[in-house]
Amino acid sequence: MIATDETQTSARKAVGPDPRWTSVVARDPAADGQFFYSVRTTGVYCRPSCGARLPRRENVRFHATCADAEKAGFRPCKRCRPNETGTAGRRASAVARACRLIEEAEEVPSLDALAEAAGLSRFHFHRVFKAATGVTPKAYADAHRARRLREELARRETITEAIYGAGFNSSGRFYAAASDLLGMTPTAFRAGGVGAAIRFAVGECSLGSILVAATEKGICAILLGDDPDALVRDLQDRFPKAELIGGDAGFERVVATVVGFVEAPAQGLDLPLDLRGTAFQRRVWQALREIPNGSTASYAEIAARIGRPKAVRAVARACAANAIAVAIPCHRVVRTDGTLSGYRWGVARKRALLEREAAG
Repeated sequence: MIATDETQTSARKAVGPDPRWTSVVARDPAADGQFFYSVRTTGVYCRPSCGARLPRRENVRFHATCADAEKAGFRPCKRCRPNETGTAGRRASAVARACRLIEEAEEVPSLDALAEAAGLSRFHFHRVFKAATGVTPKAYADAHRARRLREELARRETITEAIYGAGFNSSGRFYAAASDLLGMTPTAFRAGGVGAAIRFAVGECSLGSILVAATEKGICAILLGDDPDALVRDLQDRFPKAELIGGDAGFERVVATVVGFVEAPAQGLDLPLDLRGTAFQRRVWQALREIPNGSTASYAEIAARIGRPKAVRAVARACAANAIAVAIPCHRVVRTDGTLSGYRWGVARKRALLEREAAG
């Protein structure tokens, strides 16, 4: 038996307002996909969040699916397009499509090309992409290119093969980008420490665990952390083809020297270093070593000191790439306003080092 409008109205009054109608009145996007509503006078059906003019309640019917609404003779609203993916879904699809374009392209597509493929304006696409992925399209492309470059260098017989395998169309463009992407020259990356004997030892200090490693040239790593095993794994990742020699009693005296410097910075640290980085990184690291004990400098000041005043971000990246803590004092670099920025081994350790140095 089909209820009349009068009995339906009475039933609604008895049980209270239909929560679906409440969602329609509120244009609640959270209700989208849970149901659809149709309007008898217009012959269309909509999402609950549709921004069209609110219909009269007596003209509204509810449907579980689009198919149900269309079976009842209603057509999809051209405004909210209930039979298509929602706004959030369309944006996610657009971002996924852009990611695929970046990953599959031989040359990184321009922002304009990516925005056009996504069907969005340049500005809107940039904002949507960053909101969805947490990074800009350029940063995503750089990270993907770096990953491809590492993979190609690891599996190709020659660097020339890796150049084209990673999507570079010329060796000039490859070498211009390789150092920034790898943090070192391609030859050094491929070497991975091959043939080198690296002595290391792990100790404890007031800042936690500390690992010191050295080649015959000098200290190549001073790592800080909470987990000694994690520090050893970090060293292995840095020099995968080197012969790592631990448990050397003689070398543990070197670790004791470094620990003594951490606890009392005023005594200085006079140990040879084996610096492994790009020419730019080495210039930054040398500038850091020239910051007096007990003093700080901003990233902008370091950039100016090396003659690259506009390379503030590159200076910050070089600080982050430093693997020789305290001996290359990247903890002495602060923001322009004097506040502490990120530190590879934790801001708390950075603060402790600076306080210790300031106290003399």
